[in-house]
Amino acid sequence: MGRHSIEEAIFVQPVDVSTFNTSLTSDKTATTTTLTKSTLPISNNVVTSMKRSAVLKKSYTNGITTNHNIRFSLKAPETIITPPATPPSSYFTNNKIQLSVECLVRARIPTSTGEVFLHVYRNNKDGKEHLAAVYGDEFRSKSLDTSRSGESEMDRIVRGAYTGKLRPGQTRSNDSNISIVYSKQLPPPLVRIHSECFTGETLKSARCDCGEQLEEAMRLIQAEGRGVVIYLRQEGRGIGLADKLRAYNLQDLGHDTVTANILLNHPPDLRTYDIASLILADLGLTSIRLLTNNPDKIEQIENDGVKVVERIPMVPRAWKGKLDSNRIGHEMDQYLKVKVERMRHLLNIPESLLP
Repeated sequence: MGRHSIEEAIFVQPVDVSTFNTSLTSDKTATTTTLTKSTLPISNNVVTSMKRSAVLKKSYTNGITTNHNIRFSLKAPETIITPPATPPSSYFTNNKIQLSVECLVRARIPTSTGEVFLHVYRNNKDGKEHLAAVYGDEFRSKSLDTSRSGESEMDRIVRGAYTGKLRPGQTRSNDSNISIVYSKQLPPPLVRIHSECFTGETLKSARCDCGEQLEEAMRLIQAEGRGVVIYLRQEGRGIGLADKLRAYNLQDLGHDTVTANILLNHPPDLRTYDIASLILADLGLTSIRLLTNNPDKIEQIENDGVKVVERIPMVPRAWKGKLDSNRIGHEMDQYLKVKVERMRHLLNIPESLLP
């Protein structure tokens, strides 16, 4: 089935999603980078992955399924999948390419609820500018702070490699009047690893809860005064905005979000989090409290060496009380229900949505 030749496919029998199984065969075993504090040297201002290991099985539960490996793989040999624009992490590990990230610049962003330092990262995987919004002064980018050949103090200031807060006329990047003392008793910080969603964040689409999740994560982190939001450029669970809109049209024809992706020749979820793991390592974070409902996200970053000491659920506001089935947002209810039932997300479905 061609990428856009779906007129006939939408009228045939429901797609057999069993072709996307969770078993990893010996010849197609997915691998990913493993990051530990001791294996994260800074070389040429870049944080790189040094150790590789196979994806491990891990047990999660959402009340329906347990003991499953999160990664999806395509079993049917006759099915042809067009490679995504962004190669999965296995492309780098299988081809011995060392994934690396580097913070290009950071700047202070004042908001209505406080200040945040926005970091822009480049990498050698997809050419996209992934972001880290850092709350608090204790988390410093190693790749940003590393001195670069031939740069002046003003060069360092302009790219954000300074301490403290800039003031008019400042000429030194290291303000000797600034003294920051960190308590060793502080718990691991709150972290949200968020994938871009133009429709949910900018247009406030009621098809998903992405915009609400991002706002709630920033609110919770701001309330604690420390933490990180990593913003990954992988729109539409990795399929891009154009195919995401095609999937929306298929959903209007009666297909759910998983089947719509498969009809467009995509797996249910193409997202990877190896770049996020390297960004966390660059910021010196090896243990975190993660704001997520997605066990795949936990699996991937823990396999990269980041310890998730606590998972904080992201429960949609409408699901915290009595659900009004007539309200605007019933499409989001069905979307989240499918993510629980078919993608094993960790949420309790309201009783009114159960059969």
